[in-house]
Amino acid sequence: MEKITIDLEKCTGCGLCAKDCVGLDIQIKNGKAAANGSSCIKCGHCEAICPNNAIKVAGFENPVEEFSEQTRLNPDELLNAIKTRRTIRQFTGEAVSKEIIEKIIEAGRLAPTGTNSQGTSYIVLQNTIEECEKIAVKMFSKILGFGQKIIPQLKSMKIDDNFFFKKAPLVILVLGSDKVSASLAAQNMAFMAEACGLGVLFSGFFTGCVKHSRKIKKILGLKNEEPVITLVIGHPAVKYRRTANRNSAVVKYL
Repeated sequence: MEKITIDLEKCTGCGLCAKDCVGLDIQIKNGKAAANGSSCIKCGHCEAICPNNAIKVAGFENPVEEFSEQTRLNPDELLNAIKTRRTIRQFTGEAVSKEIIEKIIEAGRLAPTGTNSQGTSYIVLQNTIEECEKIAVKMFSKILGFGQKIIPQLKSMKIDDNFFFKKAPLVILVLGSDKVSASLAAQNMAFMAEACGLGVLFSGFFTGCVKHSRKIKKILGLKNEEPVITLVIGHPAVKYRRTANRNSAVVKYL
């Protein structure tokens, strides 16, 4: 199957697709767009930019959507949302609806990926939360016990049964061979969760346990997939009233 099909009757040869092609795969020949497909990464820029809807990129389950203007967020509101967010470690335990979970996953799916690899995937933990956390707590307790003997800062750390998930009803594990792409997806997901009135905790400790626990991997059905980020999500049981302290940005203008 061809990666790109061009309707020559609709094509006017304007050249917008060729100029915007990441892989330089499209050229204008005899007044019409032509693609060879050899360097195409199926990013869809050509299909999105064509004013006459003359280009189609094959191999996707979902159709593209038409829009007249790109949606822009209010910059002051966005900055204030970033400024006032806090990591949540206290949750009410109230369930998160399937509709909201799907929105969170969709926000991750739409995140950009390097070379349009789209290699990020997700595991939603709901029924397996207690089982996975129990294994992780047991594993991490052993590691912490050893660490406390040589690292003074760890002596005050205590592990209880809810150490990883803090009684949250939803945990999403973000997987991918490209850590940058998976991280971008996770940030999108966190923004969406917070837009839905939820709180988010990035649990690096649990991600580490998944990487080294055969039992957890078996429960999650993991084989060669690489866990990158764990999002612990739920309704906040606490309200913050002040922003987090941050030092000024270190910036060079050259």
